[in-house]
Amino acid sequence: MDANLPCSPCGVDFEVKSFCAENLDEKIPKSDSVQLVIRKVQFSPLEPGPGPWAQTTRSFFLSAQSLQLQAWMDREVHYHGEAISVHVSINNYTNKIIKRIKIAVVQITDVVLYSLDKYTKTVFIQEFTETVTANSSFSQTFAVTPLLAANHQKQGLALDGKLKHEATNLASSTILRPGMKKELLGILVSYKVRVNLMLSYGGTPVTPPWNTCSDVGVELPLILIHPKPSHRDRPGKVLSTDGLRPD
Repeated sequence: MDANLPCSPCGVDFEVKSFCAENLDEKIPKSDSVQLVIRKVQFSPLEPGPGPWAQTTRSFFLSAQSLQLQAWMDREVHYHGEAISVHVSINNYTNKIIKRIKIAVVQITDVVLYSLDKYTKTVFIQEFTETVTANSSFSQTFAVTPLLAANHQKQGLALDGKLKHEATNLASSTILRPGMKKELLGILVSYKVRVNLMLSYGGTPVTPPWNTCSDVGVELPLILIHPKPSHRDRPGKVLSTDGLRPD
């Protein structure tokens, strides 16, 4: 199979069909043919890159100093079902109080096959009730795990196809190889981790807090994918380690 063919999000499958016939034009009875449905799965790169890091600084009226937010991950590549450690560091040299920290994982699906449609869906969101007082610092690691089980009711999510008529997991990130045309893939899937701070003024929460504080935040790229299996993993299931797996 061509390595440049698209993977199998949103139910995209490939079929290998074998049949007995005297010529290709005659109608083939089902009893004289067999089909094998194959899902193409992309696995983790052998040498993942360094973990992403982001920083932002925000100044406020009547505050001589600024608010600094840093967030980073130990690595960019994570596997489905694995907890993602997000490190957050805050230097709050202002007179504002940080009441909560909100962390979200967002799935972005670009449909490039027939149009330029883009779908953005939040697949994980949680507020952590950590208070950072004025003129103080804060540092903590938060664990987040985006799972399909927590998103069954949402419409418009990209999934890694279906295996035996059952949903598998959230769609894996699309990895573009050098020279590969993205239009041939049809659907491009990517993820971001968003870290936002929710402030209060004089002890009264900002209304609405999410819109007002959305600029006091950072985004980290995330690759969500399957680990590369060994030949001994799931005997009889993996045809080869290039990402082909039968249904």
